[in-house]
Amino acid sequence: MKKALLLLLLMGLLGATPALAHKVNLFAYVEGGQIFMESYFPDGRPLKQAIVEIYSPEMQLLQQGVTDDEGQYTCAIPRFVALELRVRASMGHQASFILKRTELESGR
Repeated sequence: MKKALLLLLLMGLLGATPALAHKVNLFAYVEGGQIFMESYFPDGRPLKQAIVEIYSPEMQLLQQGVTDDEGQYTCAIPRFVALELRVRASMGHQASFILKRTELESGR
């Protein structure tokens, strides 16, 4: 009986996956001198009215804004350096995305 319980417990632990409770997906691209960001939960729901921050490599805040009801945010490229894009919503939901300088330059 004890072996069966231990086996069931072991199988349960091996089959467990980490919770995605605070996971957010963030995708960004550059086109026509603009940065386009899309943020959404793993189930596809948009991250509405989330705080967007864009940082330089020196962690200087270059731009701040809010996503729309589709989870999107668009802005002009603040500087042609590698940029870290961050999105934050309530309850600890957050994500970041790095846009390389070459991506910014090719999207002019």
